[in-house]
Amino acid sequence: MGNSLLAPALVDYINKTWPRESKILDDLRIETLKMPDAMMQISADEGAFLSLLVKLVKPMKAIEVGVFTGYSSLVTALALPAGGRLIACDVSAEYTSVAERYWSRAGVADRIELRLAPAAETLQMLIDSGASGTFDFMFVDADKPGYPTYYELGLKLLRVGAVIAVDNVLWSGKVADPTVTDEPTEVLRKFNEALHEDERIDLALAPVGDGLTLALKR
Repeated sequence: MGNSLLAPALVDYINKTWPRESKILDDLRIETLKMPDAMMQISADEGAFLSLLVKLVKPMKAIEVGVFTGYSSLVTALALPAGGRLIACDVSAEYTSVAERYWSRAGVADRIELRLAPAAETLQMLIDSGASGTFDFMFVDADKPGYPTYYELGLKLLRVGAVIAVDNVLWSGKVADPTVTDEPTEVLRKFNEALHEDERIDLALAPVGDGLTLALKR
């Protein structure tokens, strides 16, 4: 989704000035915008930030929780180093079929392993298979009530020095409004507070898109 915390004119300026969106990413964005749940797609400026972050981390093993139509996974796969692999977790065969089409078109389908199952089950399966402490990067952009679970399982899978990025943590500003008490807002509010107190990580916020938490595992 776009940055709902900024004035529209500033969002327009950001999108014209910073993202260097390739044609295939632009095509995917345009196709997704025609869908009913288009707001779930990350913004172009967040995609640019995610790409740079992946290039800095240089992950050989990455995980994504929440694929939708594949914009963030495509950004990640294109930025992976040679030999890098991404496990992409989602439950929608319909939306991820769009993602797979664009992964193939971009020539990165061999870098992505799609797991169609509840993400918590996939993450726990990886832990049970002995993969704890072997992943370098994780991106979470899925159902908000699941965030605490994805975070805890993700920390087990990440090595020391690995990075986890969690999207939508500002939730259109609703986390700062005490009159908003719906479940997703309350979960995100408590999640943000918990990470603030979590001594297992170094923590920062990148105010791109709808707010992106960055945590480095100590």
